[in-house]
Amino acid sequence: MISRIELHLRSGKKFMLNRRVPPRIADATDFNLHLKPCKYFELDNGISVYAMHAPEQEVVFVEWVFYAGNAYEENNMTAASVNYLLKNGTKNKTAFALNDFFEFYGAYLNRNCHNETASVKLHSLSRHLPQLLPVVTELLTESIFPEEELAIYKQNQKQSLEVNLKKCDFVANRLIDEYLFGFSHPYGKYASLADYDKLERNKLIHFYDNCYINGKCVLFIAGNLPADIEALLNKNFGSLLCNKQTPGTINYNSNPETEKNHFIINDENGIQGAVRIARPFPNRHHPDFIKVQVLNNILGGYFGSRLMSNIREDKGYTYGIHSYLQNHIHESAWMISTEAGRDVCEATIKETYKEMKRLCDEPVAEKELHLVRNYMIGSILGDIDGPFQTLSRWKNYVLNNLSADYFNNSISSIKNIGALELQELANKYLQPDAFYQLTVI
Repeated sequence: MISRIELHLRSGKKFMLNRRVPPRIADATDFNLHLKPCKYFELDNGISVYAMHAPEQEVVFVEWVFYAGNAYEENNMTAASVNYLLKNGTKNKTAFALNDFFEFYGAYLNRNCHNETASVKLHSLSRHLPQLLPVVTELLTESIFPEEELAIYKQNQKQSLEVNLKKCDFVANRLIDEYLFGFSHPYGKYASLADYDKLERNKLIHFYDNCYINGKCVLFIAGNLPADIEALLNKNFGSLLCNKQTPGTINYNSNPETEKNHFIINDENGIQGAVRIARPFPNRHHPDFIKVQVLNNILGGYFGSRLMSNIREDKGYTYGIHSYLQNHIHESAWMISTEAGRDVCEATIKETYKEMKRLCDEPVAEKELHLVRNYMIGSILGDIDGPFQTLSRWKNYVLNNLSADYFNNSISSIKNIGALELQELANKYLQPDAFYQLTVI
């Protein structure tokens, strides 16, 4: 259908908007959303590639995901250290030369390490890919982890950790995960100063050989892709030793803390405390996961949530309080997180449980539920606005062993879940005795 504006423009007549007539406002729930498909192919060595061509802008994003997270390390902080130091020296280039090279081409290379996976991310102009990819190959096959770079890294990380350990929020994030999963679980362990002292170059090289050179890699690429992208990727990565086998098994045996209420004094003179209220929760494959996302948003998942309305807007205890489901692959946790004045931390906890009880006792009003539905669908619209964001959602599905149906099921659940079902979920999952409670002041 041609709009009135376009008809006037085609006729050559002057057109002026009538400012007294507001534009039509449409609910996000009225939109019929679809996830743009990815192209899938494999390189000669079996590396899986998920590609999304978007020629509108002359930019490209490439991400190499390795199963090289902390779950596969023998010594704490090995995985994160190897991932960070990939860019700090190869057989033929120093750390300075590598940084100078990527800067010359206006490219940005970043690294990230997670629980099960670690990644290398490249943003650049599309026309520079032929020059950039061989150097990325060099990082993935010829990094040497120089002793002097390792020493600088250890010193910087220890200094950063010493500063962060004075922050209640940082300490609370570490401890609540340990309480939920146990320190020996990949999701529950964290770094100490002694862990950095124990880092040795030969152990880093061993992990690098096992999890990068001979590990499992999945490649994601989006943007204005060259016509010969498959040949280009094969030329640079198709002969790597990476195969489809993960480097080992993961011990997911949980050893949660038996005591559920914890109060930690981190700073005798502090005026603010960090509060965490959390419980274990299944992963995305559980039938309740998608539905609970709606319940979570009502509780504390967005700025208009009940926790924000009560604890921030009404009581003024905090600048912000949020609830969310952790983004883990094997299992998850339902987390409520905030920082509040030291003298009102206990009151904040009481009000949080009060809002949980309301969701258990009273059905959500249709007006509130409609608002949350629109917020969630609107957020998804933003999440798939552009090739990079859409590819990120595909990556999430691939790494979690989910299909495109998960997207459609999510939209359907958001649009169709009712107040009574949400109340049933609240009674199932929002019982106070299921939650760990931590206050760090």
